[in-house]
Amino acid sequence: QVQLVESGGGLVQAGGSLRLSCAGSGSIFSGNAMGWYRQAPGKQRELVAFIVSGGSTVYADSVKGRFTISKDISKDNAKNTVYLQMNSLKPEDSAVYYCNAVEQGYNYWGQGTQVTVSS
Repeated sequence: QVQLVESGGGLVQAGGSLRLSCAGSGSIFSGNAMGWYRQAPGKQRELVAFIVSGGSTVYADSVKGRFTISKDISKDNAKNTVYLQMNSLKPEDSAVYYCNAVEQGYNYWGQGTQVTVSS
């Protein structure tokens, strides 16, 4: 149906940058609504950024001005990749980051990638 494969997490010092990637594919995958969520230990999963067809974006207040979400669309629409460029990282950005796609009213999730920001 929908497969989401993430990459790009890791360990970085405060003030550094990372770029996360999520490649989406599948029989019902359109890539029209994709985004990133994160979950820190003991906390609920929260929206980080989201992008829809046409390019409209939404960001959590805590990441505005530091994170940028973007998307590449393949010519045949078979595989879309969404990116999250994270700059000026803070220790409080440390979490497992999950790629999300909404297709036909259902949420699909990637396996998660760990981001750790050291102070």
